Amino acid sequence: MTNPTAVVSPTGVRAEKKFNAKTVFPFFPQPFFALLSARSSPDRLTRLVFQVRGNYTELHRQRMPHQLSPPLAPVMISKSSVRSAVPPTQDEISSFLDTIFTAKTSQASLDASYALTNTLINSVGFRGLQGYGVLREIRKAAADKKDGAKRESAMIILGALFEKFPTAQPISEVMFLLQDGGIIAPALDALSDKGAVVRESAQYALDALFTNLRPESMVVGLLPALSQYLGKRTGKWQGTVGAYELIGRMADKAKMGMASKEEEMLKGVLRESMGKRLAALIPIVESGMHDLKAEVAKQATKSMTSLTALLSNDDVAPRIPLLIKTMQNPSTETLQKAIHALSQTTFVAIVTSPVLALLTPLLERSLNTPTTSQEVLRQTVVVVENLTKLVHDPVEARTFLPKLKPGVQGVKDRASLPEVRELATRAVNVIKKAMGDDDGNLTNGQIAPTTTEDVLRVLEKEVKLRGGVTGQSGDNEIWSLLKLYISEMVREDVSLREIKRINLCIGPYLEQLMKDDQAHMVADAVSKYFLDEDYRNFGQPIREDTGEIEIVNTDFSLAYGGMLLLSHTNLRLLKGHRYGLCGRNGAGKSTLMRSIAEGKLEGFPTKDELRTCFVEHNQGEDADLSILEFVAKDPELAAAGRGRISEVLSEVGFTAGPEGRQQQKVGSLSGGWKMKLALARAMLMKADVLLLDEPTNHLDVSNVKWLQEYLKSHTEITSLIVSHDSGFLDEVCTDIYHYESKKLVCYPGNLAAFVRVKPEGKSYYTLSASQVQFKFPNPGLLAGVKSNTRAIIRMTNCSYTYPGSSKPSLQDVTCALSLSSRTAIIGANGAGKSTLIKLLTGETIPQIGKVEKHPNLRIGYIKQHALEHVEMHMEKTPNQYLQWRYANGDDREVLMKQTRVLTPEDKAQMEKMVDIGDGKGPRKVENLMGRQKWKKSFQYEVKWVNFLPKHNSQVSRETLLELGFSKLIQEFDDHEASREGLGFRELAPKVISKHFEDIGLDPEIANHNEISGLSGGQKVKVVLAGAMWNNPHLLVLDEPTNYLDRDSLGGLAVAIRDYKGGVVMISHNEEFVGALCPEQWHVADGRVTHKGHLAVAMDRFEDSRPGSSAVSSAAASVASSAVNSEAEDGGDMKFKARKKRKGLTKKQLKEQEVRRRLRHIEWLNSPKGTPHPPDSDDEGAE
Repeated sequence: MTNPTAVVSPTGVRAEKKFNAKTVFPFFPQPFFALLSARSSPDRLTRLVFQVRGNYTELHRQRMPHQLSPPLAPVMISKSSVRSAVPPTQDEISSFLDTIFTAKTSQASLDASYALTNTLINSVGFRGLQGYGVLREIRKAAADKKDGAKRESAMIILGALFEKFPTAQPISEVMFLLQDGGIIAPALDALSDKGAVVRESAQYALDALFTNLRPESMVVGLLPALSQYLGKRTGKWQGTVGAYELIGRMADKAKMGMASKEEEMLKGVLRESMGKRLAALIPIVESGMHDLKAEVAKQATKSMTSLTALLSNDDVAPRIPLLIKTMQNPSTETLQKAIHALSQTTFVAIVTSPVLALLTPLLERSLNTPTTSQEVLRQTVVVVENLTKLVHDPVEARTFLPKLKPGVQGVKDRASLPEVRELATRAVNVIKKAMGDDDGNLTNGQIAPTTTEDVLRVLEKEVKLRGGVTGQSGDNEIWSLLKLYISEMVREDVSLREIKRINLCIGPYLEQLMKDDQAHMVADAVSKYFLDEDYRNFGQPIREDTGEIEIVNTDFSLAYGGMLLLSHTNLRLLKGHRYGLCGRNGAGKSTLMRSIAEGKLEGFPTKDELRTCFVEHNQGEDADLSILEFVAKDPELAAAGRGRISEVLSEVGFTAGPEGRQQQKVGSLSGGWKMKLALARAMLMKADVLLLDEPTNHLDVSNVKWLQEYLKSHTEITSLIVSHDSGFLDEVCTDIYHYESKKLVCYPGNLAAFVRVKPEGKSYYTLSASQVQFKFPNPGLLAGVKSNTRAIIRMTNCSYTYPGSSKPSLQDVTCALSLSSRTAIIGANGAGKSTLIKLLTGETIPQIGKVEKHPNLRIGYIKQHALEHVEMHMEKTPNQYLQWRYANGDDREVLMKQTRVLTPEDKAQMEKMVDIGDGKGPRKVENLMGRQKWKKSFQYEVKWVNFLPKHNSQVSRETLLELGFSKLIQEFDDHEASREGLGFRELAPKVISKHFEDIGLDPEIANHNEISGLSGGQKVKVVLAGAMWNNPHLLVLDEPTNYLDRDSLGGLAVAIRDYKGGVVMISHNEEFVGALCPEQWHVADGRVTHKGHLAVAMDRFEDSRPGSSAVSSAAASVASSAVNSEAEDGGDMKFKARKKRKGLTKKQLKEQEVRRRLRHIEWLNSPKGTPHPPDSDDEGAE
């Protein structure tokens, strides 16, 4: 009866040899083996032997299996479990241990360890670990420096105990982790053993324990043991690395994912519990980041990165790499960068203890360092104030803010700048308010947190009522540790309101200490006590009104690509309710609605059960069909009949008849009418559920009012609405679904009611309380423009009529814009607002009148349907799109404008022979090669066809315009303007990534995600980044509020407010326009009416206070708006491009005379009749 395994060599490393099964079980009588040998084959005999004393494990491998053993049927100790009637004697256990420590093979040692473990579990249980001296012998063997095999065996038996005992008898955790300092330290020390098999065995033991602990046990038991080990630092560096690795693994295990609902719930418990302990963990891990041993520093940094994932705070998340770098290299420079980055962060999400634990040490260091500059101190106290305002729990405030308060008080008392002292005073007051009562007393309405002592008092009372613990030897010592251990775990569950987990943290742990079912009775009693307490503090769950008709109730998870959007959340829809779906861009709002519309959402009723219609902007219309034909050809709507279709179209404003709107082409519709057409199609489908994605985009005020009334009047239709129009959501919604930590949380009532419950939702009412910040580049100078109020682009008496239309869209329009312009174009749908913009930007050419602009003017233009900019580049990443657009130094979108495309007349003009009067006769223009200043204008270097470059001529701008080369001039001016704007731009991926980050798009998305996979809001940011890349002087926005969420809208508003260039926009969002634009152009019936001197509503910016820089800059913008400086608008569009000539030196005068003489000689040698060149020397004076 033998089996090939490994034996111990003279060096302590086990080699191959045969072993006898009796050596594994020396306490079996010899006749027993004789009987089995006579009736069984050797292999069968081996199996039978192992089955006698527990479950048999398959041989793992020839060498020591340092991974977890295959799963075995757990042997739970309960009243129904089969126990050995007679516990093993001390001699038998000693024989087991002797076999384990002296076994010739690793496998034999492992098998004997499993046999010993099962023997103890099925007899005396956890008491045998101390009663028989098992743990004492393990410690002794682990410390035996002379015998490597013994050290390996100690780790093997430890792994077997860790693998079996925590699941069978959870009370053993107290012995492993707490009693006599626990037994984790020997396993960690063994990771530094010189023998590889010992290190692998130690890793196996630690993995086994890590796998079999509950989340509460990890936090209450394992985490303190690891912290204690790292605090002593008496072991070797490999053990320190192992401890840091386990901490990192705990944090990684807590990360949210797509596992089952039960697994995600366990992750949530671990994540929240570890988050509360970050204040103690971060200093421990940070000290390892500065360890002199590179391996320790590397693992500590990796673990710190894992720990920061516990924050679940989207405000701080983008700054985490910089914060970790600051911890890693704690210099003055890195600290200043971190504080600056935090000062640029707008905090909106509630600040909890994990966030405070991460940021408090950095802020404290900045406040208390004597060499910190006044500017950094100013930024620091601003960050402290902003953070403190969002700390809603006074208990958390009193934990962390006392560390910051002395530093802020010191800044208040000693800062040299009055502004910094004022900010510090404000921060001190906010800190006092957040901390509540100075004595730590509870304020009115505040709920006292449950403490370990509270749980312990209830637990001891219930245990005593049910007879107390058994009086076996050693039980009292275990109970004194266990009751604290249990109380800590229960406190975690109570604070997380996971009341249903309390039973799991009590019953299984008390089974071995109490008689009959008393343990579970204690668990039920304690659980009921804290359930009642939870109801008393937070109220009982609201029972849904049974009178409501439930049409959807489903649990699901949602991901897009590799990005988790929603994890095990619930969606419940009631008939007739109108749900607002709120969350930041990229949260997955449109993805959720598209998944519903396409029937891909798990558990959502099919279209046969529930008619669902998705109304969105990206509709594929056939532009050449009439509106009636377009709707009638839809297979889903054809059954309604043309009569019913015409009736519904009339209801939403499409008039019938030969001259009515129903006969117009689909392609001629403005954005607002296209949205109304989509709504009409939804009405024809008689949908049970309407999915509305930004339904108010492109709609004017009257049409928004119509949509509100339509939705409220149709009480049989359930609506799920994504909108960033706060007024619309307030008016329409009966409930709000809000994205919170990968969950959908339902709040009854409209948006105002939601904000009352969730104050951070105030960003839906203010423009600057956003989590997104846009940074627009400085537009730079325009040659000859010294005043921000001077017109840089002007339309004069322009008219335009669309082909096929009898009525002009615009008639006799005159207007101008300057660098200080903040102009809104207002009008009904189809009034001609977008046409006006297109004429200004050169997208369209006026049939009457002219459009003039500064030659170097750069315009950033975003169309009404912003996605048109990128619809031909869906396969590119945003980074690739920007590289394509500016690859040759020009903006390719500018070159595609109608004013830049050569018509047949322009091409014919290029073929004409022209004579510029220089005596060289008629020639054909090939191209413009250069430009230089000349008088109050420019002159261009003309390259002639079939002439060498040395024969190029300098021709004035006015002469070229008279000859008909306006588009050639425009093309060259655009090139020069673009070159000037891109002069400081490097078209490199890293620079482009930073540019996208400034515009509010995550660089990771910009570099790696295709445009086709981005949300509407993210695509708009791509377009915005493209328009701002060449530092434009004028930003033209056609419906900029479409697609952007409230966070991005606030960021855009602040960026426009602080932008140094001119801005003209079309928007129906009165809130947005009223906060930014003192000048308005009203378009109606083809005419433009100017209204200026309007007061902007600065109170809509949250950061606007009397005397603040925001108010001052806005006031200055209003005062200097172009509409208030008509005198400057009335001038011509010629810009003085030369500086005043200075007096010439004698040397310059001599050189000038030489040039004049050379020109005269050249004229004498020219053909007869050549006019004499002008006797000027402008080029020499430059």
